[in-house]
Amino acid sequence: MNETLRSSYQLMRLSWEQNPVKTVIALVLVMGNAVSAPLLALAMKWLTDAAVAGDSGTAAIAGAVVAAFALALLTLGHFAHIAYFELSEINLLTMEQRLIALANGSAGIEHQERPEYADKATVLEQELQQVQDGFYALLALSSLAVAIAMTGVLLALLNPVLLLLPLVAIPPLVAGRRAQLTLDRAREQTAQDTRLAQHFFRLATAAGPAKELRVFRIQDEVRRRHAELWERTTRRLWRAHLRAMLLRTAGQLVFAAGYVAGVLIVVNDAIGGRRSVGDVVLAITLAAQVNQQVAAAVSLLNDLQRIARAFARFDELEEYVRAREPRAADLAAPSRIQDGIRFENLAFRYPGTERMVLEGVDLFLPAGSTVAIVGENGAGKSTLVKLLCRFYEPTAGRIVVDGADLGRIPVTEWRSRIASGFQDFFRFELLARRTVGVGDLAHLEEVPAVEAALERARAGDIATRLPHGLETQLGKTYTDGVELSGGQWQKLALGRAMMREVPLLLVLDEPTSALDAEAEHALFERYAEGARRVGQATGGITVLVSHRFSTVRMADLIIVVAEGKVVEAGPHAALLRNGGLYSELYQLQASAYE
Repeated sequence: MNETLRSSYQLMRLSWEQNPVKTVIALVLVMGNAVSAPLLALAMKWLTDAAVAGDSGTAAIAGAVVAAFALALLTLGHFAHIAYFELSEINLLTMEQRLIALANGSAGIEHQERPEYADKATVLEQELQQVQDGFYALLALSSLAVAIAMTGVLLALLNPVLLLLPLVAIPPLVAGRRAQLTLDRAREQTAQDTRLAQHFFRLATAAGPAKELRVFRIQDEVRRRHAELWERTTRRLWRAHLRAMLLRTAGQLVFAAGYVAGVLIVVNDAIGGRRSVGDVVLAITLAAQVNQQVAAAVSLLNDLQRIARAFARFDELEEYVRAREPRAADLAAPSRIQDGIRFENLAFRYPGTERMVLEGVDLFLPAGSTVAIVGENGAGKSTLVKLLCRFYEPTAGRIVVDGADLGRIPVTEWRSRIASGFQDFFRFELLARRTVGVGDLAHLEEVPAVEAALERARAGDIATRLPHGLETQLGKTYTDGVELSGGQWQKLALGRAMMREVPLLLVLDEPTSALDAEAEHALFERYAEGARRVGQATGGITVLVSHRFSTVRMADLIIVVAEGKVVEAGPHAALLRNGGLYSELYQLQASAYE
């Protein structure tokens, strides 16, 4: 209950911050709508007694009052809708923005790569839609409390025994809460299956996988798995809904018994001459209203409980992310690298796993150098890059820049001085100019800066291939958007990586994997030329990651990674003379092109 009260306060405060005037208007109108019901019952008693007594004048006045309260009961809720609907929309938007900030506002990406976070986020995304109705539920429940109090007073005036009617409303409330907890547990238990089913749905309906689905004839398998997951999820949720329905039904039956008993008491008093016909009408009407009020209260309370769970999940996710934030930083990021970047006895394992991905890594990347990291798939190359970019913190050891612990440098400052291109780059569906320009927001709208970045990435020809040059809208999300080939998207991603002209660290993690070895080698040669220019200006280091040994011969330093360890390091010629793993794999790959 404390959780529900706290979330109700948060929801009311959120609405008040959006627009206090509309919040007050909505509350007054919903309150007026709720109290109209018991007042209508009282007016009907007045009208009935006047009619039975033959007092036509009083009956006419009472009839007008009945009509007024009936009109208020029918219309005030609709007018309230105008006020609270906009607030509900804004509340939903605010909560969605909060979820976006939660997903993207952290320094690292650990939470986004862990299944438990994904499961919680999946449930939360579904529950966010309840926030839109939550404000109305809060208003309605508040006004309903006032209406129930008025109804209780009127029932007490008829017969004090009737005050027990609200007590028989407790079983439906308890049963409703138990039912909601049952449903919440079922949603949490099916979150993973739901997420996987959504993945298969996107797989079966998106344009990207369509070719492979048809060529490999796996459409039926995708559909089968999607149906199997949804069937399993639906079956578990159906059982939970059935249990919830039985709980709620049992609670309502208890109240129904109390309702019948209350009406019989007043009817018995009327037969004995202790109550008027109007009192019987009032009792029947109020008892029916109590039934409706209890049903509405249970429903609204369930809505607020779901909202409470949504707020609680937000708090859980925020705590989950906050617990994985790096320690406080107390050093400024350097403006240039004088000495270099050093890995000191570095070890790392991904959270939630036991296997060390990197272990005992001792490296030195000299200032102004071009460094190539090579190794077979899964060797740990990309993990080194993630640590350099501060996506994760080392499990043991540390990375130092000119003697300063990288963990003590503010993440935002460090990342403002680095540039990167990744194999799994994102396809920003923006204007082509902005798709590249987001690599350096300060120069987002500067066409010359974008063109220069594309030239540095050897992708200057892409503008001539687009219908409207760099002003072409990209992506099929837009009606007039142009879909590009994989190679064209890759060129734009490389241009994005080149937007920062003199970064302290340029990381290229297999961004040219779609190219053949010769084309990749030529491109890396071009990058090495630019790296030397940057190195002379700022001591900046360029790190090239590739699983192709033959394409990185020009690097000043080649690091060979195998099974999470650095097994060799040195220039190309020295590594060949050593006759180690690099020489062996280099010769093996070179023979494939002969």
